[in-house]
This record gives sequence, C-alpha cells and structure tokens, in this order.
Amino acid sequence: QVQLVESGGGLVKAGGSLRVSCAASGYVSSINDMGWYRQAPGKQRELVAIITRAGITNYDDSVKGRFTISRDVAKSTVYLQMNSLKPEDTAVYYCNAEILFPRRLFWGQGTQVTVSS
Repeated sequence: QVQLVESGGGLVKAGGSLRVSCAASGYVSSINDMGWYRQAPGKQRELVAIITRAGITNYDDSVKGRFTISRDVAKSTVYLQMNSLKPEDTAVYYCNAEILFPRRLFWGQGTQVTVSS
C-alpha cells in the first residue's frame, strides 16, 4: 500500500504564491505517475497536474503558466508550486499516486488552499 500526506496549504492573497507538498510512504518503489487534483465546493474533483517518474508533466489549461509540478523520486515527494493565485484556485488539493501490476490509485486526505481577493 501507499500512504500520501499533503502539507503546505493555507490562506494566501490573490496574486500570491504557495507551495504544497505530498510525501509518499509504504510501497513507494512501485509508484509510477503522481499528480495533484483539486475540488472546490459543489464541483467535481479535477486534475491540476501530473508528473511521470521520468519527469514528463501535463497541466490543466486553467493553471498552465502559473503552476509547476515537480518530483523528488529519491524522497518520494511531489510538489506543486502555485504562483499568481486567483480566488478560483480555492479548493482542497489532493495528491494522487499510481502503481502498476496491477494498476492501482491512491489518494491523500487533501490540504485546503484558500485565495482571498
């Protein structure tokens, strides 16, 4: 099994920056892709960014140019650097990890990010 713990959320003013972190433990040697999702009140959970073990990234259009996902494989940790934050970025941010053989997905409990106008 894989356990994921997010940290770094909080309150920030519009235009500000925040970095959230996700530390994985357990069966970390089998983790393939990792990613960040978010869920705002009344909305579906949506993909923010993903990063492969090799460092290939993909972003949702709403965060391209503002957010950067990175990964330290040795530390089993993934980060999301969030710049130029907007009130619409307010959500609970969840870390996700994928393992293969067979394919399984794991989720953290989330960390709240609130952006004030």
